[in-house]
Amino acid sequence: MTFQLRTSHLLVCLAVALPLAASANAILDGYQTETKGTFSAAAGKKLYQTVGPKQLSCASCHTNSPKNVGKHAKTNKPIDPLAPSVNPKRFTDAKQVEKWFKRNCNDALGRVCTTQEKGDFVSYMLSVK
Repeated sequence: MTFQLRTSHLLVCLAVALPLAASANAILDGYQTETKGTFSAAAGKKLYQTVGPKQLSCASCHTNSPKNVGKHAKTNKPIDPLAPSVNPKRFTDAKQVEKWFKRNCNDALGRVCTTQEKGDFVSYMLSVK
């Protein structure tokens, strides 16, 4: 029995894959629209590693590599990897992304993250392979 890839099969595969692949980019595009600037994965990596006034950074809970399973600094509860390359569910829901930016920027940095910082951060996450 031979398998022939039909156009309809290909379209179904793309329809399933594209929403996951495009979601982080769609969130990044939203930040781009707000800032009208450019984002830097290097600046996002620096933000990820920045230790704030509460002696926390993103890496405190998410480990030095966003590809790894992390652990909440206070509760020790496991945290799924941040990098979409290993966790395709990350950065797929804009409302959830904003919720976690609000909470985690305040916890780690002691302030709200700017749109520029959010864009840099998502750019960094997308660059982690």
